[in-house]
Amino acid sequence: MHWCNLRMIIAKQYRCIHSATCHCTKGHISEEVLFLMVQHLNWNPNVIATLSCVCKWFDDLAKRILWKEFCRARAPKMMCDLQSSGSHSVDGSWRALGKLLIFCSGSSKGGLFNDVQIPGHFVHRTRFSRTSGRSFLPPQCRNDDILYVSDPCEHLDQGEVGDLGFFRGFFKSFSMSKVRKLLIRKGTSFHPTEVCPYCKAKLWSMLQAKMIPQSASCRLGAYEDSIEYYVCLNGHMLGVCTLLPLSDSEGASEFQ
Repeated sequence: MHWCNLRMIIAKQYRCIHSATCHCTKGHISEEVLFLMVQHLNWNPNVIATLSCVCKWFDDLAKRILWKEFCRARAPKMMCDLQSSGSHSVDGSWRALGKLLIFCSGSSKGGLFNDVQIPGHFVHRTRFSRTSGRSFLPPQCRNDDILYVSDPCEHLDQGEVGDLGFFRGFFKSFSMSKVRKLLIRKGTSFHPTEVCPYCKAKLWSMLQAKMIPQSASCRLGAYEDSIEYYVCLNGHMLGVCTLLPLSDSEGASEFQ
């Protein structure tokens, strides 16, 4: 079920947390009971998204706790690394990171990736790799910055553009990263109309900044001149590439 459709199951109510007009104050369960219930359901994102539509109290609980636990359950090693500095928060929000873990943003016509038109969709499982992320960082940033990047979500036989791969990722502590400092130093402008599909923050084009290394195409198994990706103010990354035929991409991996 599409993320937007899911949230339309229950019309969202923006009320004061448990005000006199909030219906869920009557016989309301506690945070602890709700936590155990969602835990028993293995942090099902459909359940969390639906609960957040009930009222502002549920939405606040989902933002503070439930999405955080979802991320921890879905990618425990990555979350441990992201919080290794002692922080209990992430850039953007836990809800945005949760969506990034399970949602391929696709592209709308005339949007970030020009004429590419592929609807966004949920993915059952995606592997994110810190090792792969190094291939997307400029050489001068690889010793300091940490970036996790997914395997490409393949959309084959897309007419003239061929086989497309959408990929996404996220930085650890992006606000202090060298990539962010370089983008600012270069005076890279934000995209004039589009925003991050995960947190709605403004986007920088790594292609415009000329900060896409050759190693990215080798890692993706893609044509070098076909790769484009963006990074938002919160360190979420999304991109697209044209994938090489299988025999050619195997050769690219050997070259790397």
